[in-house]
Amino acid sequence: MLSELKNIAQLLVDNKLLTTIGVIIIVSVIRRLILRRIRGDSNFLSEDQRKWISRTKNGAFSLLLLFLFLFWNTEISEFALSLTAIAVAVVVASKEIILCFTGSIQRASSRSFRIGDWIEVGNSRGEVIEHNLMATKIQEIDGHYCYTGKTATLPNSLFFTTTVKNLNFMKRYVYHHFHTVIRGDINLYPHIPALLARIDDHSEDFLDVARRYNHVIERHAGVDLPGPEPHVYLSHTDTGEQHVHVRLFCPTERAAELEQLIREDIMTLYCEKLLPAADGKRPESADAAASDTPAPPANP
Repeated sequence: MLSELKNIAQLLVDNKLLTTIGVIIIVSVIRRLILRRIRGDSNFLSEDQRKWISRTKNGAFSLLLLFLFLFWNTEISEFALSLTAIAVAVVVASKEIILCFTGSIQRASSRSFRIGDWIEVGNSRGEVIEHNLMATKIQEIDGHYCYTGKTATLPNSLFFTTTVKNLNFMKRYVYHHFHTVIRGDINLYPHIPALLARIDDHSEDFLDVARRYNHVIERHAGVDLPGPEPHVYLSHTDTGEQHVHVRLFCPTERAAELEQLIREDIMTLYCEKLLPAADGKRPESADAAASDTPAPPANP
């Protein structure tokens, strides 16, 4: 029995290609079974499930890579010696691959993000759902903090050339900024308190939680952040238009809803009070000129 096992082992060592194919198949099958067990019957993956899926994929890949390196060590050494003359060309040709590997090391060492975090890399923004030695996959998020259904795969080499912003605190509460353009020569400053009162009415149900969460973020970041109270301020363009800027600290999933409610309040104020008042104004000089101008003669 022992001699038969030795013969089988010797056969596997002699037929390295066959052994490698067998090991790859076995690891792939085990990996698929484990992933199926982690996923279960869930339609939506939780953050813990995504973490374990990523760990399983990375672990299987690392184990397979280690086996191939040890099993083909002699052939790899001979091949590396034969490449000495063209080593520079190989490095140049594999530049992006090397950058992706080192970018993965840089991400792991700096702990800039992990699975489940919201990140922004260049023009791409989304939730990290998977990362490996070559790339990071994110679930894309639009400007209203909603999932678009698209996934983006970012090569890890981007982390050397592009700033990575961790938006993890925005998953629950966010500083939401927007502005509305008001045309016409209208004084909006006296109406800001009334507008703030309307915003307070919309924010009444979550303001206490927002204050506590804002304090948590301040303690974690170690900086004095803007408070959770809403802010309204005005600015003017070169053409005389007024911009009503609004900043809210609100639940992320309600940011778009609150923006629409506040825009509705601004437009209601503009159409019901400001616009009729602006249309009813006439300069005194124009009224006097109109009164001094004789009426045109009647047509015969």
